[in-house]
Amino acid sequence: MTDTPDPDADHPVLGLDDVVHQRVRLGILTIAHEARRVEFGYLRTQLDLTAGNLSKHLSVLEGAGLIEVEKGYEGRRARTWVTLTPAGTTALAEEINRLKLLIARVETTG
Repeated sequence: MTDTPDPDADHPVLGLDDVVHQRVRLGILTIAHEARRVEFGYLRTQLDLTAGNLSKHLSVLEGAGLIEVEKGYEGRRARTWVTLTPAGTTALAEEINRLKLLIARVETTG
């Protein structure tokens, strides 16, 4: 006899957020979670992205209310900083919990 999952329970993958789950955006949120605020250049280097590509992902996250983008100067150099919003913190935690549920399913059926 094989064990089958509860047909009435939602599969954990259904709770993944497409905005958060995308590899680069998940990386941005994770790095921003680790720091009070993170500088654009640091994100670009850590995630191995072009400035244009990073800007597009930041726009998606900012539009979803998950990050705040602050532009300013440090000395004479223009800088862009990224900060995780409370909604971003919640979305990241929910995504991680869903991923843990998926991992648990794989580990228990192996």
